[in-house]
Amino acid sequence: MIELRRGGSLLARLLLVALVALAVQLGTSGVASADPAASTWLKLRMCESSNRYATNTGNGYYGAYQFDLPTWRSVGGQGRPDLASPAEQDYRALYLYRMRGWQPWECAGMLGLRADADARSKRVPTYAESAYIGGGAAPAPAPSPAAGKPAWPGVVYAYGDCAPALKTFQLRMNDFGYGFTGTGCYYDKTRDAVLDLQRANGIKDSGRLGPQTWNAAWDGKAPR
Repeated sequence: MIELRRGGSLLARLLLVALVALAVQLGTSGVASADPAASTWLKLRMCESSNRYATNTGNGYYGAYQFDLPTWRSVGGQGRPDLASPAEQDYRALYLYRMRGWQPWECAGMLGLRADADARSKRVPTYAESAYIGGGAAPAPAPSPAAGKPAWPGVVYAYGDCAPALKTFQLRMNDFGYGFTGTGCYYDKTRDAVLDLQRANGIKDSGRLGPQTWNAAWDGKAPR
């Protein structure tokens, strides 16, 4: 009888453990994994296409995320990416990320983007899940000489930032021979231009693009 009770007690404990494990599984099965932040997607778009959803330069890559047609179709895209809505492009980009991670995008490697738990998860997203990406905002246009100095954007930019205003600054610095393509992302070449501009105009060479440095790009001494 003692052995029988011990066996029954062990069986009860095993059943309890199994029930707890099942409850944990059921309780967590609906929790969505994290996807890249909206700011991360913006960095990617700025690098790939200067955040232009309708871009088509004739090189076989289209839209904000620079899909080629086979890749676009592999995630269910119809027609041409640059003709699709921003919401559709955002959705297909998230779909691709969940299938293949950052691997399809060369800019992801350049930017040092890190994959999270949803990369290559093979989970097909819903449009509601991709809505947070929130793309489609038009980048700030590059100023023409007739337009004069653009207003200070009100943000101090530093290494690793990406923003339309940074593209405006980069294109302005091309007037001094820097040869930016206008990615809108602040990395080594942009930092060098900022430091050159600061040193030429007696501004503390912090490497941060603040209001004094911004104004100097239009009103100050040439850095070269």
